Order: sequence, then C-alpha cells, then structure tokens
Amino acid sequence: MKKLLPLALLSLGLLANAQEGPLPTQTLVTVESKTPVTIVATDLTIDVNNRKLPPTSLSQVPASGAQIALLIDDGLRESVGRELNNLRSWVTNLPAGTEVFVGYMSNGAIRQASYFTTDHAAAASKLRLPMGSPGISASPYFCLSEFVKHWPVEGFDSSPANKKARFVLMITNGVDPYNGSTSPLNQDSPYVQSAIRDAQRSGAAIYSIYFADAGRFNRGPAANFSGQSYLSQVSEATGGRAYYQGSGNPVSLAPYLQEFQNDVSETYVATFPAAGRDLVQIKVKSNVSHLKVRSPQQVAPGNVEVVAQQ
Repeated sequence: MKKLLPLALLSLGLLANAQEGPLPTQTLVTVESKTPVTIVATDLTIDVNNRKLPPTSLSQVPASGAQIALLIDDGLRESVGRELNNLRSWVTNLPAGTEVFVGYMSNGAIRQASYFTTDHAAAASKLRLPMGSPGISASPYFCLSEFVKHWPVEGFDSSPANKKARFVLMITNGVDPYNGSTSPLNQDSPYVQSAIRDAQRSGAAIYSIYFADAGRFNRGPAANFSGQSYLSQVSEATGGRAYYQGSGNPVSLAPYLQEFQNDVSETYVATFPAAGRDLVQIKVKSNVSHLKVRSPQQVAPGNVEVVAQQ
C-alpha cells in the first residue's frame, strides 16, 4: 500500500497538469474606430502569459449572436424618468435577432422585468421608473456578481454551440456603500474586484452609463468620483466602456445608447489557446496602424462554452 500511494499521487499530479494544458479559449474584442472597419485574425496579436500569437480564428458577432442585459439601478431618483422614452426607443429598435434582458438592481440582486427575448417591443414595455429609495440596490456590484454568475437562459437553447456573446449595460451611480468612505483615497473595493472576476469568468463585457442621482439626494463630489472610478475599473477589466461626462447626469442617454450599440456591432470573438485552472491575463493588440482594440484583461481558459463562435 505504501508503494502504491506515491504512484497514485503521481497519477493525480499528471492528471492535474493535463487539465492545465492549453485549451481553446475565447474573448470578446471590440474595435475602436471612428468609421466601421473589418479585421481578420492576422490583424491581432494576443499575449497570453508572455507568449504572443495570433488568434486561431476571429469572427464578428452578428446581431443574432448577441445578448444584451440592461440593468437599471432601482435606487435612481425619478429624474431618470425623463429618459424612459429614450430607453424604450432604443430597446424597441435593437437589431433583429438580438436578445435583450431588462432588470432592476434591487437589494443585492436583479429583479427581472423581462427575460432575454427577441421581442424588443415587449421588453421595452417592461421599463418603469426606478423605486428611488436610498440604498435599495444595496451595491450595484453585488447585483452584477449575482447576475453574471447565474446568467439567465430561460426560453433559449443553452447548449455550448448556441451560447451568445454577452454584454451588460448598467445605468447606475456606481457607488459602493459597503466599502466605507467614498474618499479618492479609498478606491479599492473587494466587492468591485469580486464583480470583475465574476464577469471575466462569465465572458461578459460590462458597460455602464453613469447617472448621479440616487436616493433622496446627491452624495456630493467625492461619491461622484468614487462611482465613476469603480465603473471605469469594471469596464476596463472586462473589455467594456464606462460612459460619463463630468460629474452630473447626462443631458440625454440617447448618444450613449447609440455609442454602446456601435460598440456591440464592432465586437469580434477571438479564439486562442490558453492554459490554467483559473483566470489568466491576456493583452490583445492591433497590428494595424492607428487602429485600437479593447478586450478583457483576464479570461477563463477553456471558456468556449461561455462565448461560442458564431
């Protein structure tokens, strides 16, 4: 028995190492360009653990290959109500085939208004005024973590071959009330970091539109800075984008909604080999002069079941 034990341990070690070998892995890559462009695999280089290589495949995400989750902070004040028509118009006019989900960030989870559907008019009809109660969202990052860890699949084929590219658009002030002071010196929230890791594991790109008004009053410049800082951290780490201008509310959500839609339409799925048991760092670069790309900072190796190539 004593002789068999080391052999058994060796076998387990070999199995563990085999599981850590390079696996087909995918990431979303968004092109940053003022005019529409088309790229191919040789236009990109992916740095994985200091090893640079081109993607083994690259395909643009079609309208029918995208899932968009619109998550609205239920703590926003009624001033966001003037944007309901813009939101309804945007949801109604999403490209045919795109699946959209409408939910409200409430008490640390997502209160579903409409599951993922291609019936955009029906989803738009579920939009309502936020409750506006102070702290009702608990923390938008609790809500985000819960959502991406349990990505809804009701009503759709959830087999690996039918997984869609995942996008989240949050409308929130981004403040994390559970991380203490909103001082510029206190911008390392464990809850924000957990949300980032959960989003990276799910393969979702997180976008946000900053809306300052929440609860009964505006928390002031420090909170505005803190909220924008956290939202930027999440978007940069997941390959998304945080939309805001100054510390106040946007004059209109319409331009940001259009920018977001443009970003979705210019997103690709890149496939490449990666090894590891958990998240690995990647860096995607463009080989085309003056063309920038955006991607997550970390991905889960072997995540092809999360973001399937269309």
